[in-house]
Amino acid sequence: MVSPSAKEVFIQGVTSQGRTFRPSDWAERLAGVMSQFRPGGARLGGHLSYSPWCVPTVINGVKCVVVHRDLQESEPMAWDFVMNFAKDNDLQVAEACLVPDGKPAKG
Repeated sequence: MVSPSAKEVFIQGVTSQGRTFRPSDWAERLAGVMSQFRPGGARLGGHLSYSPWCVPTVINGVKCVVVHRDLQESEPMAWDFVMNFAKDNDLQVAEACLVPDGKPAKG
């Protein structure tokens, strides 16, 4: 279960049994399907880039899709689709906050 206070949810390409999910490009495919759901709604050419609300990435060698809570607020059916994809495929889901790459801020 995902708590409503989580800002980001990570769908990990590993099943609850610890097996790597296939096909190997599942994260890119899922994010591609979700590319139309973005701040301000779908736009011409939006299918050519991922939505900031559903981004494929690799974390510690594991393919993941980072899903932002704003997707649920803006497009509840799209959120349900992504969460049901994870559930139907027995994928691990974790709440987290993605920290941007780069140099640490100077204090």
